[in-house]
Amino acid sequence: MSNEPSIANYSGEDFRPPFPTRDPGRVKVLRLLKQARKNYLAIWSLKDFDTRLIDFKILNRQLMVCNAPDVVKEAFQTNHEALQRKTPQMRNALSPLIGDGLFISDGDIWAARRKMVAPIIHGSRVPGFAPIMIETIEEKKKEWLDLPEGGEIDALAEMAHLTAEIICRTIFGQDLGRQFATEVVEAFSDYQRQIDQIDLVSLLGLPEWLPRFVKPSIRKSVKRIHTVLDQIIDQYAVSKSKGNVSVLGGLLEACDEDGVPLSREAIRNEAAVIFMAGHETTANTLAWAWYLLSQSPQVSSRLTQEIDHILGDRSPTFADVRNLPYTKAVVEETLRLYPPVPILGREAIEATSIDGRPVGKGTLLLVVPWLLQRNSKLWNDPHIFRPERHVEADGDKRSKYSYVPFSIGPRICPGLAFGMTESVLSLAILARDVELRLKQGEDVQPICRLTVRPGDHLPMTVHRRQRTAQA
Repeated sequence: MSNEPSIANYSGEDFRPPFPTRDPGRVKVLRLLKQARKNYLAIWSLKDFDTRLIDFKILNRQLMVCNAPDVVKEAFQTNHEALQRKTPQMRNALSPLIGDGLFISDGDIWAARRKMVAPIIHGSRVPGFAPIMIETIEEKKKEWLDLPEGGEIDALAEMAHLTAEIICRTIFGQDLGRQFATEVVEAFSDYQRQIDQIDLVSLLGLPEWLPRFVKPSIRKSVKRIHTVLDQIIDQYAVSKSKGNVSVLGGLLEACDEDGVPLSREAIRNEAAVIFMAGHETTANTLAWAWYLLSQSPQVSSRLTQEIDHILGDRSPTFADVRNLPYTKAVVEETLRLYPPVPILGREAIEATSIDGRPVGKGTLLLVVPWLLQRNSKLWNDPHIFRPERHVEADGDKRSKYSYVPFSIGPRICPGLAFGMTESVLSLAILARDVELRLKQGEDVQPICRLTVRPGDHLPMTVHRRQRTAQA
């Protein structure tokens, strides 16, 4: 299938970002499975974007897609107990790496672990992490300013390195983050390239206990990651004595209601979860933001005007984040158009009902931000990049269940405030002094294997900008 074109250095007033061409009708099962292995975004028909509840079968597994706010609420909030389990594909793809980590656990383990882990990265902790974020972003800005005018970078790789550094320094302690950042990033990238897109065992309705084949390359990546994490845990005591604030310290000290601390394996699992969830998703969001800004001169101008007005010549602090509403709106609009995790899946562990329809045990319930956040019944001009819609005075009125880039309900991402703060600070610091332009002739298209990325690379050129004069 062909894609909607993306032309470098587009200068129109309203930018319509690229997306895969949509089939007019339901995609047949075999073709759907083939497309899903290449790009999850290409499996949806034109009709799917505005359909309230999609009910269909793939092989021997029933699937339902919730695509209206009240249906999303019923699935992920009201029916949480019956629909809390992640899909077999997600569990089996990630369990070699994160074991019983919070991201894929359910039931009593999930409930107990959530109480222990969520406070560690709660929004109230973010002010303590902000100085580390700011320092790391300022270092990246210096790297860019040291490049020759018009120097070329891979913005996707650059944002991956930036967010990895931030995650490493906040999770593992500042000194340890510098030492191990590159090693962990490379190992996670190798792992993500190898995991399977489709769990045929579950789609065929075969027993859950049947073992899945784990590629030797996956085992190698897991061993590499676990070895690094074990070394970091062993060395943390030295870093702690220097007074560094880090998530790992919180994990080591976390206890359940009976005062029992997390096991060594559980600490490693949760550190891996936080890195995986916080590194890849934020990197993709920032890469997409740079691309969208490069194609939207008016948005870029309004963004930098706000940054110049609020910050002037000084470096930002955590307190400045609330005073940058348009910068935040750019991030929110980027997340609407290109949600890092475009499919949020659950498996029914008991029979229930959704929107008056019966849901049998084993049914897969999907909330698809890629569809929901482009639903024309919920959003004006849903395929247009328009950050103003997220600014209260200008924006679309919406239910919180129509915008779910961080999921929703009891399983909402506990690192939401961390990720948003990191993204806003990154744009504020970098865009104040640097403009990124899409390399001439580049055709950018969204691809989703696990997360939504602008292909494997995003070639852009770095240009110093003149700040707006302040009165």
